[in-house]
Amino acid sequence: MHHPKIAVPGRIVFRLVVMSMLALVLTGCGINNIPTYDEQVKSAWSQVENQYQRRADLVPNLVETVKGFAEQERETLTAVIEARSKATSIQVDESILNNPEKLKQFQQVQGELSSALSRLMAVSERYPDLKSNQNFLALQSQLEGTENRIAVARRDFIQAVERYNTEIRTFPGRIWHSFLYSEMELRANFEATAPNAEDAPQVEF
Repeated sequence: MHHPKIAVPGRIVFRLVVMSMLALVLTGCGINNIPTYDEQVKSAWSQVENQYQRRADLVPNLVETVKGFAEQERETLTAVIEARSKATSIQVDESILNNPEKLKQFQQVQGELSSALSRLMAVSERYPDLKSNQNFLALQSQLEGTENRIAVARRDFIQAVERYNTEIRTFPGRIWHSFLYSEMELRANFEATAPNAEDAPQVEF
């Protein structure tokens, strides 16, 4: 059976062609950059959280090991325990990325834990038996590796936020933000230099 051909008005064909070409041009002009960069920020933040949590998980065993050889260093041990408690008491999720004050508070308490751990490492130098203890050496090595991963995660996060924020503030991202992504806010970032600035504990072997 022969089916009659349906004529498609030239006007519709023209519009379809124009829309297809426009879609290709817009894709090439970074229309998807803002949501892409935003996902990269969230992913980088997840790594920051994971590494800080990893460090917090090491602290109880480290404190107990040091206590076994240097119980008289109660003040230093207590400072580490209290700093860890403050660092883990802050509930963080993706909402912190839109809250500069909360992110600053998070950075501050993590910096305090870094300082407390640095003091603990310095104390350990005075106890040869502790320095040669296999459990302490293993924890020391894990702490050093974790501090390195924290530094990398922080660097990646800072770069991801800078890329995202720059895209929103500059052309053509500023245009796409106005028309398509106006609900997406600038993201908070770590301060480059802050009080108690995240000095990694000096781990000496």
